[in-house]
Amino acid sequence: MRYIVVVLFLAITFPCFSQQQNLSKASSTESFFLTSAASHGGKYNWQIQKVEKAGSSGEIISSNSYKAESWSQGVVPGTVLSSLVHDKTYPDFYYGDLNRRSNKIIPDIADVGKQFYHYWYRTNFEIPANFSGKRIWLKLHGINYKSEVWFNGKKLGNLNGMFNTRSFDITALVSGKSNSLAIKVSPVDVPGSSGPKNQKSNGAVGENSNGGNGEIGRNVTMLMSVGWDFTLPDGVRDRNTGIWRDVEVYTTGDVVLENPFVQTKLPLPDTTSAKQTVSVEVLNATNIVQVGILKGVIKQTKGTFQQELRLQPNERRTIVFSPEEYTALQLKKPKLWWPINKGNQSLYNLELSFVQGSQVSHVKNVKYGVREITSDQNTPDKSRRFLVNGYPVFIRGTNWVPEAMLRNSVKRTHAELKYTKQSGLNLLRLWGGGIAESDYFFDQCDELGFLVWNEYWLTGDTQFPSDVPLYLENIESTVKRIRNHASLAYHVSSNESTEVKGAANLIRSLDPSRGYQMQSECCGIHDGSPYKYENPMQYFENTASKRGSRVDGFNPEYGTPCLPTVESLREMMPAKDLWPINKKVWDYMDGNGFHQITTKYTDAVNQFGASSSIEEFAKKAQFVGALNYRAIWEVWNYNKFAFGDRWASGFLFWYHNSPTRQTGGRMYDWSLEPTAALYYSQDGLEPLHAQFDYLKNTVSVYNDYRKAFKGYKLTAEVYDIHSKRISTRSKNIDIPSDGLVKDALSLEFPESISQVHFIKLILKDRRGKIISDSFYWRSRDKYAGAWTLTGPAISGFQSLKDLGKTRLNLATSFVGDGLVEVKLSNKSSIIAFFTQLKLQNAEGKSISPAFYSDNFFNLLPGESKTVRVKYDEDDLKGSRLKLVVDGFNLSPTTFGR
Repeated sequence: MRYIVVVLFLAITFPCFSQQQNLSKASSTESFFLTSAASHGGKYNWQIQKVEKAGSSGEIISSNSYKAESWSQGVVPGTVLSSLVHDKTYPDFYYGDLNRRSNKIIPDIADVGKQFYHYWYRTNFEIPANFSGKRIWLKLHGINYKSEVWFNGKKLGNLNGMFNTRSFDITALVSGKSNSLAIKVSPVDVPGSSGPKNQKSNGAVGENSNGGNGEIGRNVTMLMSVGWDFTLPDGVRDRNTGIWRDVEVYTTGDVVLENPFVQTKLPLPDTTSAKQTVSVEVLNATNIVQVGILKGVIKQTKGTFQQELRLQPNERRTIVFSPEEYTALQLKKPKLWWPINKGNQSLYNLELSFVQGSQVSHVKNVKYGVREITSDQNTPDKSRRFLVNGYPVFIRGTNWVPEAMLRNSVKRTHAELKYTKQSGLNLLRLWGGGIAESDYFFDQCDELGFLVWNEYWLTGDTQFPSDVPLYLENIESTVKRIRNHASLAYHVSSNESTEVKGAANLIRSLDPSRGYQMQSECCGIHDGSPYKYENPMQYFENTASKRGSRVDGFNPEYGTPCLPTVESLREMMPAKDLWPINKKVWDYMDGNGFHQITTKYTDAVNQFGASSSIEEFAKKAQFVGALNYRAIWEVWNYNKFAFGDRWASGFLFWYHNSPTRQTGGRMYDWSLEPTAALYYSQDGLEPLHAQFDYLKNTVSVYNDYRKAFKGYKLTAEVYDIHSKRISTRSKNIDIPSDGLVKDALSLEFPESISQVHFIKLILKDRRGKIISDSFYWRSRDKYAGAWTLTGPAISGFQSLKDLGKTRLNLATSFVGDGLVEVKLSNKSSIIAFFTQLKLQNAEGKSISPAFYSDNFFNLLPGESKTVRVKYDEDDLKGSRLKLVVDGFNLSPTTFGR
């Protein structure tokens, strides 16, 4: 075996994610966030204490002289329980089945009462010298669930509901040096309880334990915190009580600008012009009349507009600038914002300011896109479709669920969205049992080209909010915060349920520029499934759900799991539970076995031969996840807009990001370690893609671009287990715009072919450049029908062991700047199957996140591939970096830097 290793050392490092960057958008140009040193590496020392143990009043606890003795270290943003796990009062309950309620390791709020998690948060901070002479505000970007806010011995007020925000004027209370902030946070009013309900659930059949006893829904909160089959089955013990979003201090003058909104309108189908309507709330924060000029400037066009204002004491007024009155708001040849694969993600910058004489009182910057997102049911089966700028977009989306304990960060959000972009998805549904996502999340979606479907914290598995005015107040706060984002595509009141009276009118009045529907399964969107591991042959046959036909119309939830890599599994549970598989622990970490990891999935893994170790089992498990994920994408590709056998306008994968450590993993694990499912999704979702149908034995070509391609060449090669090419078929094709070349080739497999064999698909443009290539493994097994584990995509792969060992030539460059480049060449006569690159530290721990341009790939004899891997140098924590090259029929080899 011959290896060439090139090692380069550079002083430049890959730009790390600044610990000072926050998920919440700054409210002013002069602003700082009170981010804790604990967990986040911020500048501020937060402490927490039980209310009943602290004993004192808010007046005393928030005074500068108060000594917070015997208080615990607090994490902000964070929750009470995340703080108590951080200081090791309780263990990390993502490990194994520590969180099992019957273990009684961490007290559950339903068992010990709300007072157990009723806590004070406290910190001290100084006001910068440049804040002097200005109006100073304290802003809570999000608490869960109710709070009293005290500052320097005075009560500022309250904030209630998980998705509300509020600013408090602290100008008159600010001390020259040390200032003390104390916030008393109460848990949800009705914590609910995990476990089965006593009566029939309103949710889907077979999901009766989701949402516990359903009482959590009486609050305006993150409903999944009580337990669901895709996260911690027994829920989060404190129901995520705490200051879960940023705390900010900022300045303005006496006139404050709030909640700006830019609405764009295109005269569709014409997109050569656009009209913009700008509105903003203007607040006089004083007891005297204020006069000045409200100004706006669009930076890209240099267009300006303004209005003189006279504001009465404490007056709040909404000012509207219309395109009919202000020509600067009429755009000619606008640069449009498009979703992924449909065009550029062009964005505009609007600066609004209130000027009084030579002083600027407040500035608000708004980034927005010129685009129009609509939906209708003008389809053959009345299913819903989405249009952007008048153009129908086939939805290949997913369901996004939050980190179970709300341990979010800029780095984590960035990594998850970067993986999601790499996979090729185009729409993210913020599922109704989760949260309203962060400002940073929406900013990234704007730039990356995702569409976002936003739901408002109701599910069919839980009761409805008891305090309707509070629920509507939280909706108003959220809609005003997110409505400028180009990525925001759709408002939906609930998951599989109905709406609260008044919600529809409120949402439409706050944002008339987007569509709305009552719940996730109505109005041209049918119910979801499958969710569990199923035979991929049933995807092609369209029998994967016992609820009936699923691959048609618009499906909001359709998915399968993928086991995490062995490196992630080792971090998830004790070695004794890993192998032999401890079904009790593995099932608990799979939503009590909901996704069938230890049953059907394990049976599918064993079709590649019985495993003798967790390393072997986890490696073979990647084959199963990879094939199933890609098969789902390809079946939906095939039926796009009736190009295939059925009419389909889109679907949303259920679900793709892991909220906790789980054996029923996804495209990446909670630890942000990618699985093979990510890279086979990347393959199946590439914009121009040649794909194989395991049921029909045909090859089709999918196109996600808004343009046609002529004179392309499609080739299908078949190889036997000895890596011998058995047949080659080619065809010249023209690919329709945003369509499919259906069954362009039909493949035949001779009776004499080996039990396991391989298919290589290649799509070349008219100049002979490879545009798409995909690799498939197939068995000779016959498909015996639905609900069997039979067929060429699932069974009879035991003889894959006969493939034989191979070797690769490698040239590896540790470039520095957080980049590794690896060129792999297969000079042998044997296929290199499922080659995996692993970036690790010296102790063998995975560097996560790490962004591989490709992984778990296959190389035919004579083939080469260059893989780029980007990572953050800070994740090495002073350790040396090594690269491991592994594969099904490769011996692991390690390179060190």
